[in-house]
Amino acid sequence: MKFLKMQATGNDFIVIDGFRKKISGNFCNLAKKLCDRHFGIGADGLILILPSKFSDFRMRIFNPDGSEAEMCGNGIRCAVKYAYEKKILKKKEVEVETLAGIIIPKLFIRKNSVYKVKVNMGKPKLAPNDVPVLLDGEKIVNREIKLENENIRITCVSMGNPHCVIFVKDVKNTDVKRIGKELENNSLFPNRTNVEFVEVIDKNNIKVRVWERGAGETLSCGTGACASVVAGVLNNLLNRFVNVYLPGGKLEIFYDKDENIFLTGTAETVFEGKIVFE
Repeated sequence: MKFLKMQATGNDFIVIDGFRKKISGNFCNLAKKLCDRHFGIGADGLILILPSKFSDFRMRIFNPDGSEAEMCGNGIRCAVKYAYEKKILKKKEVEVETLAGIIIPKLFIRKNSVYKVKVNMGKPKLAPNDVPVLLDGEKIVNREIKLENENIRITCVSMGNPHCVIFVKDVKNTDVKRIGKELENNSLFPNRTNVEFVEVIDKNNIKVRVWERGAGETLSCGTGACASVVAGVLNNLLNRFVNVYLPGGKLEIFYDKDENIFLTGTAETVFEGKIVFE
């Protein structure tokens, strides 16, 4: 089985093509095996590119723990770059079927290569049932909750997958692992949650670290960057165009007045190879 290793602002993925060769099997176990950084290829996720009845292609993404994610903003940039450069599609604006619905990326081409992708991520959902989070109210903005060792304030956003955003004074010295792990598995979140730790530099620039559901801390998270900006606007901390600086690089987020959110960033091929099953 052939694969491509790709990365988008340091979020790395194993990409497998289900167009040229039909793929089947237990993808949960496959993801756990291949994403292992010691005994496998190593990645933040496994992406399958598949035919779709409703759009140009279908993307499925599995976390290193075997769970399937609804969407991935960095992963979809890798997926459309792969699809265009492998001639699965020829259009520069495409529709991609995901568990979070139809997502529409726009490709920027230079010398027949995709160097940047702008993704229309749709409208964030804020109602607790849509996140989901087991708290009362129309939306959860700057809501105080109790953890084992402290009280923290959270803002909850769904970008097709759940996010819990926390604003901190110094993201570099925040205990992302301890707090992120506790929140990911907190009973308030029936589907678990991604956790964003956000330091506001000014109204147009933020630093973010992300604890991803099923993966732990990663160098970048596209949906997490979007959720961070939405949370910043809800808390009157940010304007609607924001540069998001993550450990793996910069993403540009625009949250328009119609509440559509756009994610712009790069995607790169790292290497290609062949998986041999023993």
